[in-house]
Amino acid sequence: MSDMTNTSSDNSTLNDTEQELRARYLEIAELAGGLAHEIRNPLSTISLNLGVLREELDGADDPRDQRMVKRLAAIQTECDRLEDFLNDFLQFARVMELNFQAVDVSEFVSELIEFIKPELSQQSIEISPHLGTNLPAVQIDEALFRRGLLNLTRNAQQAMPDGGVLEFQTYLADDQVVLEIIDTGKGIPENVREKIFDPFFSTKTGGSGLGLPTVCKIIEAHQGEIQCASEIDKGTRFRITLPVLPKSD
Repeated sequence: MSDMTNTSSDNSTLNDTEQELRARYLEIAELAGGLAHEIRNPLSTISLNLGVLREELDGADDPRDQRMVKRLAAIQTECDRLEDFLNDFLQFARVMELNFQAVDVSEFVSELIEFIKPELSQQSIEISPHLGTNLPAVQIDEALFRRGLLNLTRNAQQAMPDGGVLEFQTYLADDQVVLEIIDTGKGIPENVREKIFDPFFSTKTGGSGLGLPTVCKIIEAHQGEIQCASEIDKGTRFRITLPVLPKSD
């Protein structure tokens, strides 16, 4: 009886802690959203005025005016980059409130493949699906999970600029549903691979460094895990594990 009481008390403490952490997280996310909004407003004004100035100088023959056009274009590029960063940051900060649904991962991935197939075929990337059948359902927020998988797919595309193979695998292992996304791209160096899930770390010029960290947060919000294995000039494998949805009595 005493042990049962202690367990209940421990669970209550954990629930209280989880609620407190959730409340703090939501507060931070709200502050982040407000900050991004305050930055976006003047940024939009700057971009608008840059467009007006470029239109006024459009077709100018004077060398000085032509130099000004190039400088304005460079400023516009930086404004666009900052806008992209704000969007990435908001996605990273707001991964918390989920709308869970019971989903068959193989069916979900099959629909995703149909969506991305036309674009990948133009890049000479072959999709190779190996999707398990009759897998137990998992709980996911479809829109958020899809965003995460599309992010991984874009990374694979960038790793195979001359074409290759993108493989999707789903199967059951140790009472967990596993999804693997494997490309035949250029691979990730070990010193980079150790940091790819760190916020703001990027090897891409102008990259926000929030793409893969956001994917990691999405998977963790689903009580799952994501791992990466890679070999130079051979490819990269992302392995996602998700807990099986308990069967109702």
